[in-house]
Amino acid sequence: MTALNGKKIAFLTSQVGVEKVELTSPWQAVLDAGGIPTLIAPADEAVQSMVGDVDKDDTFDPDLTVAAASADDFDALVVPGGTVNADNVRGDDASVALVKAFVAAGKPIAAICHGPWALVEAGVLPGKTLTSFPTLRTDVTNAGGSWVDETVFHCPAGGWDLVTSRNPDDLDAFNATLTDVFAKA
Repeated sequence: MTALNGKKIAFLTSQVGVEKVELTSPWQAVLDAGGIPTLIAPADEAVQSMVGDVDKDDTFDPDLTVAAASADDFDALVVPGGTVNADNVRGDDASVALVKAFVAAGKPIAAICHGPWALVEAGVLPGKTLTSFPTLRTDVTNAGGSWVDETVFHCPAGGWDLVTSRNPDDLDAFNATLTDVFAKA
């Protein structure tokens, strides 16, 4: 039996700018643990991934649009980074509403690099401790969260689990922790 045992895991991106490895590495970790990943984006159009925030790479077809997605249909949420991606996610009202729905349902969320911007915009960080790309520190603290500089941080406070990491160098720890936390949810 695998750790995620068929749990459905939502991956939320915008149409452009997702850091490829921050999407593909956790996606593979979910698959390897027996989970079912689903790519969700605002439109039913290809999602453009990037390498290092500047070089276009692969495209990925979303499985579901944000408008058609419901937190009720998933066990957990992953928000990959990529500066442009994260900025677009936090600027999309429906995407932010989906993040809020996961929190309201008490379902775990994992966010890496700039991904926590969606949590800042959703207003769900009071009482939470997390890490992120260092330049988000002020945003996180202004949104009521506590920021730490750690490879991965798991915060179970407030009735929902949050797993965060700083950047692609932290993916091994991020993937191991999100898989563990999602398995227990």
